Amino acid sequence: MFRLARFLKHYKAQSVFGPLFKLTEAVFELLVPVVMARMIDVGVKNGDKAYIYHSGIILVILGILGLTASLTAQYFAARASTGFGTELRNALFKHINSLSFKEIDKFGTPSLVTRMTNDCDQVQTGVNMILRLFLRSPFIVLGAVIMGLTISVKLTLIFLVASPVLALIIFSIIKKTVVLYKTTQKKLDRASTLTRETLTGARVIRAFSLQQDEISEFEQNSNDLYINQLIAGKISALMNPFTYIVVNLAIIAIIWCGGKSVDTGFITQGEVIALVNYMNQILLALVALANLIVIITKAQASAVRVNEVFDTLTTISDGEGASSDDTDIAVEFKDVSFSYYSSSDDALENISFKVKKGETVGIIGATGSGKSTLVNLIPRFYDVSSGEVIVNGADVRRYTLKSLRERIGIVPQKAVLFKGTIRENMLWRDKNATDEQIEKALEISQSLDFVKEKQGYLDAKILQGGKNLSGGQRQRLTIARALVGEPDILILDDSSSALDLATDSHLRKAIRESTDGMTVFIVSQRISSVRNADKILVLDDGRLAGTGTHTELAESCEVYKEICRSQGIETNEGGLS
Repeated sequence: MFRLARFLKHYKAQSVFGPLFKLTEAVFELLVPVVMARMIDVGVKNGDKAYIYHSGIILVILGILGLTASLTAQYFAARASTGFGTELRNALFKHINSLSFKEIDKFGTPSLVTRMTNDCDQVQTGVNMILRLFLRSPFIVLGAVIMGLTISVKLTLIFLVASPVLALIIFSIIKKTVVLYKTTQKKLDRASTLTRETLTGARVIRAFSLQQDEISEFEQNSNDLYINQLIAGKISALMNPFTYIVVNLAIIAIIWCGGKSVDTGFITQGEVIALVNYMNQILLALVALANLIVIITKAQASAVRVNEVFDTLTTISDGEGASSDDTDIAVEFKDVSFSYYSSSDDALENISFKVKKGETVGIIGATGSGKSTLVNLIPRFYDVSSGEVIVNGADVRRYTLKSLRERIGIVPQKAVLFKGTIRENMLWRDKNATDEQIEKALEISQSLDFVKEKQGYLDAKILQGGKNLSGGQRQRLTIARALVGEPDILILDDSSSALDLATDSHLRKAIRESTDGMTVFIVSQRISSVRNADKILVLDDGRLAGTGTHTELAESCEVYKEICRSQGIETNEGGLS
């Protein structure tokens, strides 16, 4: 929690005034039993109505002043905590966006969402309660003991015995619940994961009629969460009975001993009542402190999870900057190996090849052979485990990320469009692109015809995730988005899987004819998509099984031959039959 205090730096005044006004309220609260004691000992004892009315007015004034101080304190605490929460979320979101895919894979998307939402809320609540109660409760306990000592040292010894017993009970119960609260956060993570998987995969789940299985799994996790929270609740529920037993025994002792002291004339009846009130104030303060500790415990568990994200630094940082060398080699892999986070097996192993500027390179292989992994190393979404990836004569690790990725247009496997207009989506690569440049990219990607049919043309609305478009339309628009700004390198990662063969053919022809000088990587599982490429890389279980043209590979590469046969393309010693 203290490590996150830096997000309060813009709310120092509120962080000071909040506790100060809460202490002021506590002072007014501690004065109430004194006034009541005087009211009984003077006003009631002597039948002095004027004194009683006067004391009553003072009590009302103390109440109003205490309420005003309390509301002011809560206002400052709320301002500070909400500002803290806002800055924390902004900083966490910014930090998450600085992480590479490796770190994001480490945490998992559902866990990061939970940390951004639930955990930040818990920490914000903890800050709010600390500013309101952290100083007030100990001050009330200490103040009540001191005020009791001014009345009767002997009777105040009861306070000094009861208070540690109360504290022991409270903190013993809290200690038992700390572990349970941490487990609860993990269960919430799992609930978030299940919810996300069920919503994103709803069509698949229903296609296989597995709704009941998903419901059962979610119910199991929810029941575990329920049981965990129930146990914590039962333990916490012991607090009130135990504390009230101790307090009531202390009050009985005060009244018993106080009665004897009144008989002997050591103290007055009003002072006994004041001691009873102070005992109740101690109880309420300790119970409030206990609740505060529960909240702080939850906040601390959440703060640990938030700090875990902040403590995870990206393994991919900007290079010192590199300028392109005068070379005709656009991309070169030198003995590249790569493995994913927490995996002992290499996803790519000893990959070496060169691609000249302006060449079209096809990458083909079985599912899981490392095709997407390979192209993800070019824009440096991941860093290699060993070897070098060189773009325009310089290691990608020497470039700043911005300058490297400005050279590269990327179309990922999953076509992702954002809520807004077609024009807004097209301007992601180049914010200054003209409508003519956008139209050219749309024409190359075979999107112009259906975009013209949209009401509003380039200003036509796209729903979140492009849900108002077909899969093929989404893929073509993502290709157009990558082409805007004319990148040096274009990466198409299985980006035509939803296109029919005719449209796919027209697309490849348009890219070949309209992107003069652009180096193009086409990742596909279709032979038809890569057969006309200048060079084809054949991957097999993370290794480079062959490199060459379609004809060369059809003669020499067994893996490529097998892929051809699986797609109904027969080969013989002379190539295609």
